[in-house]
Amino acid sequence: MRLPEAFENRMRCLLGDEFGEYLDSYHAPRHYALRVNTLKISPEAFRDRTPFHLTPVPWIPSGFYYEREDACAAHPYYSAGLYYIQEPSAMTPAALLDVRPGHRVLDMCAAPGGKATALGEKLKGQGVLVANDISEARCKALQKNLEVFGVRNAVVTNTVPSWFGKHFAGWFDRVLLDAPCSGEGMFRKDEVAVRTWSPEKSEECAKIQRSLILLAADLLKPGGMLMYSTCTFEPAENEEIIKHLLRERGQMHPAALPEREGFSPAVDNLPGCARLWPHKIGGEGHFLALLRKEGGEEEDAGRRGGESALSDRPAREEYIRSGEIRQPARGRWRAKDVPAGRRRGARTADREDAPDLQYARAFLEKTGLPGCDRMYLAGSTAYLAPDADLPDLSGIRYLRNGLLLGEVKKDRFEPSQALAMAMEAGRFDSVLSLAPEDDRTARYLRGETIILTERECERSDGWTLVCVDGFPLGWGKRAGSILKNKYLAGWRRTS
Repeated sequence: MRLPEAFENRMRCLLGDEFGEYLDSYHAPRHYALRVNTLKISPEAFRDRTPFHLTPVPWIPSGFYYEREDACAAHPYYSAGLYYIQEPSAMTPAALLDVRPGHRVLDMCAAPGGKATALGEKLKGQGVLVANDISEARCKALQKNLEVFGVRNAVVTNTVPSWFGKHFAGWFDRVLLDAPCSGEGMFRKDEVAVRTWSPEKSEECAKIQRSLILLAADLLKPGGMLMYSTCTFEPAENEEIIKHLLRERGQMHPAALPEREGFSPAVDNLPGCARLWPHKIGGEGHFLALLRKEGGEEEDAGRRGGESALSDRPAREEYIRSGEIRQPARGRWRAKDVPAGRRRGARTADREDAPDLQYARAFLEKTGLPGCDRMYLAGSTAYLAPDADLPDLSGIRYLRNGLLLGEVKKDRFEPSQALAMAMEAGRFDSVLSLAPEDDRTARYLRGETIILTERECERSDGWTLVCVDGFPLGWGKRAGSILKNKYLAGWRRTS
């Protein structure tokens, strides 16, 4: 690989005697890795049941290296959401951010979802994950990855990050900012990153990063924590950004990062930071900085911030009290719409005036998922809202607010693909579990009709959860010996 001369000169100054080792890392084989989805399976159980050649990633408890010939993306377990294919360095920011069930978490630049899915795992369905990206196309990939993983408490937004400053100031317990950067850690994987690199590009990125990190700090509640990360080596995009934050936001302080073998100190030994160099770890490289906002005595400060966003809108409150508004689950909020969050007065299953949701309630009760009281309708589509009182969402464009449950028809309910992925197979009354090597598994993932065996036909007709080794893939509908394929068309494989 031919690296830009200006880049080499800077890295030589930055690394000194280690520069030769760094250059040698470009000639080493690439690292392929995956991260196990602990919402569905433990790392130990995953390793025991998979045919892959797995070696643990030392600093990621649920991370494994695999061999290229394992073709992990083609295995049915990948479609079942048992793992996410991710560069091992990139696993680190979410792994080292202390996220707990019940937290309010923001992933500011979330697409395509590697870090967001890891944050969603840690929440275990409690609290809320707001995953944002400014690109609509990338947001669609983000939404799919969260649904494949079975994350049921996510709000996927497609807006400029500055919007959050107007509505979510002091609201989040945790913010992850994997900032847009010059991508020097991508050079070995992406030749385009090498060709498009320039000192000017780094300067442009640093300007954006300085703005984003100040916003991220303002969104934290007292005692909240911020993880800043990039996949570049330029100090102007890393340590200098952290110094800028500490100068501009006196309430932000470095926090101790857990020590891991192979991690290196930051330039000038800046506290709270670590560098992952590709010649010292099995990965492409990353920069991390963990910071805490001082305070934290007032546990419900963020909640009151959310309430105040509603209190100055009496007209909106009148719409809420009327109980006649159905909340949109996608698109742009308007003045007449009910705000997101817990469905105060909206068309929910716990209100007597919402009989059209009872079909959805009855189906949801068969799935074993909690939260029937948080169901709401957007037109004829049923959703399960996150367990959090979100501030006013006026003016935001978003793709998803909670878990998409399915469609309420005239006298029935049709479950969604996302609902299937969020379920435990053993909790539904009709399950077809196929082996990975069963040719019907591949045919199902291609959207083909499935022929059932005589034993499988003994179960009643109707909705059936199709699984691989007990892990949900999607829905089918039994009719005698035929299983009509209901696998989501946009997810179907071509081979």
